Amino acid sequence: MLIIDCHCHAGRGDALTAPWNTDAPLGAYLRRARKAGITHTIVLPAFHSDYVVANRELARIVAQNSERLTGLAMVHCTRDSGRILEMLRRAVRQYGFRGVKVHGHEAMPTRELCDAGREMRVPILVDVAGKAHVIDMFAPQYPDVNFIIAHLGSFADDWRTHERVIEQLVRYPNVYADSSGVRRFDYLVQAVKRAGPHKILFGSDGPWLHPGVELYKIRMLGLAREAEALILGGNAKRLFFGPRLSSRLHTAGTETFYKTRLATGQNEYP
Repeated sequence: MLIIDCHCHAGRGDALTAPWNTDAPLGAYLRRARKAGITHTIVLPAFHSDYVVANRELARIVAQNSERLTGLAMVHCTRDSGRILEMLRRAVRQYGFRGVKVHGHEAMPTRELCDAGREMRVPILVDVAGKAHVIDMFAPQYPDVNFIIAHLGSFADDWRTHERVIEQLVRYPNVYADSSGVRRFDYLVQAVKRAGPHKILFGSDGPWLHPGVELYKIRMLGLAREAEALILGGNAKRLFFGPRLSSRLHTAGTETFYKTRLATGQNEYP
């Protein structure tokens, strides 16, 4: 069965005040993921003061292990205002990334971000940081953009947010959620029951959470094989890769781009 972890961090942050803005090493994560049977992982940067730098570093990490990794860009909707499309265009066309993430603790999605996601035809992973009401703002404004809500809306175990996001999964065809870090198991049960297995994606929030433990939560839902397959990989395959997905689950453009630069001695990456 194809298993895609749609939410894992990689690379270094620069604030040095917490794990998520200091370092996200993949060594232990990749060993754990392989042992758990995870086929492929979508990675995004650690928190950083300059996501141009962080996205560039992530592209190097992906290029070194392109059979197992695919990148997602990260942007700060306030600090990067005026250059979001440029950043996303570079991430998709040069680095082979398949989407973009924003975090509500930094800045919520803006029209500039949603317009860029629409133009590049990629999904937007949003951590709304417990503020589920903002989904009712951007989702209906951009019905042709797919939004994936991290942690079913709250990494902080906010049950009210989980309940509202489940309602939004039902209401909006373009809103999905990932399972990473959801501790109250019955909200995953309710999300699948009410919104359907086609609306939930498996994610681990690695490397800080164990991918095997997060995967086991999906197994414990006790779903039919077809429904479980959607959550574990089918939905991520459809949303991030589409019909052009290769059997190796990586974008040749990223690998070719970096191998060419290394071969020609061009060590300054764009």
